Amino acid sequence: MTSKTSFIVNEAPANALALNSDNSQVVIAGRNVFKIFSLLEDKFEEVCNLRVGKNLNLNFSCNDVAWNLAEDHILATAATNGAVVVWNLSRPSRSKQEHVFVDHKRTVNKVSFHMTEPMWLISGSQDGTMKCFDLRTKEATRTFYSNTESVRDVQFSPHQAHTFAAVSENGHVQLWDLRRPEKYYQHFAAHSGPIFACDWHPIEPTWLATASRDKSIKVWDLTAKPSCDYNIPTIASVGRIKWRPNRKYHIASCALVVDCSISVWDIRRPYIPFASFDEHKDVATGIAWRGDPQSFLSTSRDCTLYHHIFQDASRPASKANPQGIALNMKGEVAYACRTTVNTPTSVEQITNKIMRKAPASNDTFCQASSWMHKFTPLISSNREPKWFKICAENYLLSGRLNEICDHNSFVASNAGRNDVSTIWSIIKTCFENPLGNNNTARRPVSEQDVNTLNLAHLSTNNDQSNTVFENDVKSQQGEAAPGIVSGGDDETETDEPPESQNFAGPFLSSYRRSLPSYKRQLKGDFSFGEGELEPLTIEYNGAFIDNMIGNDNDWSLPKEAFPLRHEIQNRSPPPEQFPNHSPDLNDDNISIMVEDQPCQLIVTSVPKLTFWNPNCLVEDALRHHANIRDIQTAACVLIALGDRRKDLKIELAVQEHWLLEYLEMLNKFRLWEVATRIIQLAWIPSISQMNQQSTTIHASCSACTKALQRSAWLCDRCHSSQHALCSICHQVVRGIYVWCQGCSHGGHVNHINEWFNTNKQCPTGCGHACEYT
Repeated sequence: MTSKTSFIVNEAPANALALNSDNSQVVIAGRNVFKIFSLLEDKFEEVCNLRVGKNLNLNFSCNDVAWNLAEDHILATAATNGAVVVWNLSRPSRSKQEHVFVDHKRTVNKVSFHMTEPMWLISGSQDGTMKCFDLRTKEATRTFYSNTESVRDVQFSPHQAHTFAAVSENGHVQLWDLRRPEKYYQHFAAHSGPIFACDWHPIEPTWLATASRDKSIKVWDLTAKPSCDYNIPTIASVGRIKWRPNRKYHIASCALVVDCSISVWDIRRPYIPFASFDEHKDVATGIAWRGDPQSFLSTSRDCTLYHHIFQDASRPASKANPQGIALNMKGEVAYACRTTVNTPTSVEQITNKIMRKAPASNDTFCQASSWMHKFTPLISSNREPKWFKICAENYLLSGRLNEICDHNSFVASNAGRNDVSTIWSIIKTCFENPLGNNNTARRPVSEQDVNTLNLAHLSTNNDQSNTVFENDVKSQQGEAAPGIVSGGDDETETDEPPESQNFAGPFLSSYRRSLPSYKRQLKGDFSFGEGELEPLTIEYNGAFIDNMIGNDNDWSLPKEAFPLRHEIQNRSPPPEQFPNHSPDLNDDNISIMVEDQPCQLIVTSVPKLTFWNPNCLVEDALRHHANIRDIQTAACVLIALGDRRKDLKIELAVQEHWLLEYLEMLNKFRLWEVATRIIQLAWIPSISQMNQQSTTIHASCSACTKALQRSAWLCDRCHSSQHALCSICHQVVRGIYVWCQGCSHGGHVNHINEWFNTNKQCPTGCGHACEYT
């Protein structure tokens, strides 16, 4: 027995291998290779090359090979040309070919010798038959018809002498009795795809393992009615399986495609391999245990033959993530984590040494203990599908944005989604009439408004003269300013200035700004910096400001908002000595000119007004809802915005991802009409074209039941047109054809319509209750 893994490279890949009765020699067979090797300590030694002779025909091209367990010098191969070839290693000649059976009409997939009757050989072919050959009479004594297109594997039962199992490409398993070749005695559907291999359990007489293209290995109990006791899901189609000797629950497998590893499974823990061998660089084509659970052989498409030692295998279970998390539709979260495994105490270690207790076998999974934690939300989420369907079915996605936002906000509120209702209200506020409904704000600026405003408040420097407010002029002439009533200490200002001093022109309409008002409570002879000031709201139009900015004229404002009533007494300090008035009033765009005469504020330039852009806020809101898995809100808001979505800095790929995910959710809830509406409103071509794809309907001929290869009504196989005949007039339909999906009968649209106006059953008399809509 070898002590480490060894291999040999051949000139061509092999399709199968087999061991002799004492497991000292191995034979490999393929399309271009057919050799026998002896198994030495750490290497292979070639004994015989059976691919010799002058005529290397297709009899040497092998799909499978079997070694007689009683007669060590007899081999059998399944050839790709439909022949079953028997080889005799004891022949003195160079060619070891003994006999060729040519009973099969198509490729032979499998050959197998009987366990106790060395002269019985059974084969399974692509022609759907199985034949039992007697090597003594050199003829096929029995033929078994599976009534399927192909048989992929046949295996004699090691526990019942007259029983064998056959698996087919239709996914069915058949159990046969050699004494009753006319029909199988048990039959069942095992897989949804072709079955490529089967293997009887060496210990359990009623266990049969099957491997299929549907990426699964199943273990069937055939005691009474066949039942699948174990199911092993794999990552690829399974091509070969072999039970591990002396291990009841272990089975080895190799993939047909993709996976190059050979896995050994414990059927009690089917979701991760118990051991894995990763030496091959291409998919393995054959495996065989060497009569011992610790070593086996394998061959691959990479032209190598390996002798594996079990202790060199990798253990995927030991490398698996010990933590896991899962989320269900109710919002509950399950979390599993590993706990600390108790190590043996010093007393246990001493006891084990004294008792000479054998170490634990490495044929067990790594021992691990874990805790499962379940987290349930405080608020039940059973209503989650309800609000999703309510919102999806009742949302308004096209029309005026004001109406869409109001309607959708009401729908979300009724569905219990107050946060989404607020989002729709914010969208309306941001994009629809952000300046309010004030009609004054939308009034155009007239030339008269500009002139009035210039004469009343402002003056230019074109004439190199300083202009002051009219109130200052009148105060110098001893007149009271408009809007001020004279009369002692009880004098008060009117609430509103007269029309000549009205600030509410076009300059006031689009932007609001708070300035100190000239309405205040007077104290004593003069009040400066005292009392609570009320804000005066001044609105001005952006178009007017742009017009003013376009001019090079400077603006000037008087230093005092209103004239003094009488001379300031010495008891009142000058304004510049008040601590509330800082002498440093300079700015880049503003300069103060203080003279002996009443001064004025000169503004040399006015900054351009900038309005708030809500796009950044909307982008962040949509991304937030997408991140919390509320794709419905993100997708619906995008659709409702219409052309405004072009200003959002959201990548087109992200928008497409949101819409596709929302469509997937709608299809999951079977909201087909809503999904169609979303596709119609989509602005991305890949989504808007989804409902423009053609629907393909595969039709078959009613005479020969074969698929129609062309779009014509004539069958290419039987040249019949019966499938295109009208059930009423019995003529070939050359136009629109209508048929019943239940019974497949149909005809001209007009004829079928007239028939079902007065009848309810199919016009052919098949008895089906057809329905015409």
